[in-house]
Amino acid sequence: MKEKSLRKPKWLKTTIVGSERFAYVNNIVEKNCLHTICASGRCPNRSECWNRGTATFMILGDICTRSCRFCNTKTGKPKTLDLAEPAKIAESVKLMGLSHAVITSVDRDDLPDLGVAQWVATIAAIQKINPTTTIEVLIPDFQGRKSAIQQIIEAAPTIIGHNLETVRRLTPSVRSAARYDTSLSVLQQVVESGIPAKSSLMLGLGETVEEVLETMDDLREVCCSILTLGQYLQPTANHLPVSEYIHPDRFAEYKRIALEKGFRSVESGPLVRSSYHAERLLP
Repeated sequence: MKEKSLRKPKWLKTTIVGSERFAYVNNIVEKNCLHTICASGRCPNRSECWNRGTATFMILGDICTRSCRFCNTKTGKPKTLDLAEPAKIAESVKLMGLSHAVITSVDRDDLPDLGVAQWVATIAAIQKINPTTTIEVLIPDFQGRKSAIQQIIEAAPTIIGHNLETVRRLTPSVRSAARYDTSLSVLQQVVESGIPAKSSLMLGLGETVEEVLETMDDLREVCCSILTLGQYLQPTANHLPVSEYIHPDRFAEYKRIALEKGFRSVESGPLVRSSYHAERLLP
């Protein structure tokens, strides 16, 4: 019997608003054959962010080697790596006049280095022609390879993010290959380098309040200082269903608790995503 889907509450309804700025950003992305998590991930804030002239670039193509049950990014056999991608990303950052650039990627478990060289090249390219732009990277776990994570650290972005995505109990059913403790280890290595670490949780997958608070404690145990909390939204019928739509008041309460637990910066709300208002969370 097909599971009945929950009715989306009014606080999650958004409207796509076009503008000259939106069209300008879209044109830059299309002209340079770039990918954004805004589009690939069906982000509900795409209109708001693009109208502000911001976008989260996704490198290493748009096909992921993993198949997490929450994610709308395409999965399968990736295409040949575009070695011109770092330069095109850097030029797009310049054209958009970004003071803060956010970069993420698909997982590339098919590559011998898991894609880390492309990451390093992209960060370096942005730094070269946009020396005053702060850079936030949202990295995969690189299968827990400390040498790969160290290369990202040595590239010296301003913030390094890696998402836990969900609570420990739900991780095996939500994330196809990533492991909860591996992700904590990634964040700990980042913190030990002196670069601020950031992580994010999706809520509404069946987690309990106690599990959310325990996850906050686990993140604080490794001294992760930046946290975002948002509502999971089911991309298609083939993805995990929404277990619960979390009320904005509870998101506000989670923010209060997270700050009390010692997180330096917190964004918490139904439409919050990893890179939402990222510039506000700078050190």
